[in-house]
Amino acid sequence: MSFATLVRTNAARHRDGMDDYTSVHVDESPVRELFPGIRLRPLWTNGTAHANVLEMDPGTKWPHRDVHEPGPEEVYVLDGTFNDGNRDYPAGTFLHAPTGSWHVPQTTTGCTLFLFYPEG
Repeated sequence: MSFATLVRTNAARHRDGMDDYTSVHVDESPVRELFPGIRLRPLWTNGTAHANVLEMDPGTKWPHRDVHEPGPEEVYVLDGTFNDGNRDYPAGTFLHAPTGSWHVPQTTTGCTLFLFYPEG
């Protein structure tokens, strides 16, 4: 089953008038371990754009540069402190990483991030 199919299968669809909503509780989203101590929970996709929750255990670090392609990355720090390889960002911080930029995600305290990729 593809990533997009898995997300669409687990999301509840709501139709009310002209609005078409999709909802999923993060605890019901499938978990995929990307690297030891770093887990991705897909929340939504339309086939191109996608939204995820990323959980990083204390002391974890992305093993290489995370390059933002084919589009930008939007990050909201939900919990803990996120470090991009340059500085710390506490809970409540929003980050916009433009297309082509990069960072090395890491955390000493552990963190939970909401990630949105408008262009994939």
